[in-house]
Amino acid sequence: MSRRWADQPAPKLAGLLSERSILVQPIGAIEQHGPHLPLSTDVLVPEAVGAAAVDRAAAEGLDVWLLPTLAVSKSDEHAWAPGTLWLSAETLLAVLHDLGRSIAATAARKIIFLNGHGGNTALLQVANRELRRVHDLQPFTMPAGVQRAGSGRDGEPDELGFGIHAGWSETSVVLHLAPHLVDAAAFARAVPERLADHRLLGFNGRPVTFGWLSDDFDASGVIGDPTGSSAEAGARLFDEGVDFAVEALHEIDRFPLAPPRA
Repeated sequence: MSRRWADQPAPKLAGLLSERSILVQPIGAIEQHGPHLPLSTDVLVPEAVGAAAVDRAAAEGLDVWLLPTLAVSKSDEHAWAPGTLWLSAETLLAVLHDLGRSIAATAARKIIFLNGHGGNTALLQVANRELRRVHDLQPFTMPAGVQRAGSGRDGEPDELGFGIHAGWSETSVVLHLAPHLVDAAAFARAVPERLADHRLLGFNGRPVTFGWLSDDFDASGVIGDPTGSSAEAGARLFDEGVDFAVEALHEIDRFPLAPPRA
């Protein structure tokens, strides 16, 4: 049986869902990824990870369903680049509210946002609380896959911890999923090395954050180093991402539902 929400006839789907059903909502972005990756990069990854994770989790006995991907999201840090499509924070939050309202009309209560774009993260945390409070859902948010900076070892470039956008790992995953969309001749290093001596300021969980646009560090909009990327590394990273997502789905399945609100 297909676990794609949109593949089901409405009466059949209504009979299949329960409050223990887990709905996986991939969220991507259509935004610049430098000269070497497609605008659809942040859609390709959550769709592929979501599909593989849902299929495996369902085979392992979970009641899990894949919702259609939200492809356009909060990408205003890339608004300067031709081709980027983006929603304001207010618009995306309203879309998530409306999505929650639609889901609340079914028996399902658990939804997980499988996020492929870092610019959505803070807003999704706000949406989690809102959907819990307003629509009595049990929402979760997690990244779509595993992305890490190149280490400088085993053929990886040293991204100094800053490989966050169109760098080694992201490029490798797209080489695995859609190699025909990658222009290897356009690979170029764009690591913000002047930030490397900061201990507190930075990306990837550093405690002091700052507002930024993606061309603040390099005119290409890349923040990382795609050189050394490979489909083989991308396959490993993709598999790690699916493993992570399936483990998370099992924990979400065990997570106790909050009592219904009056």
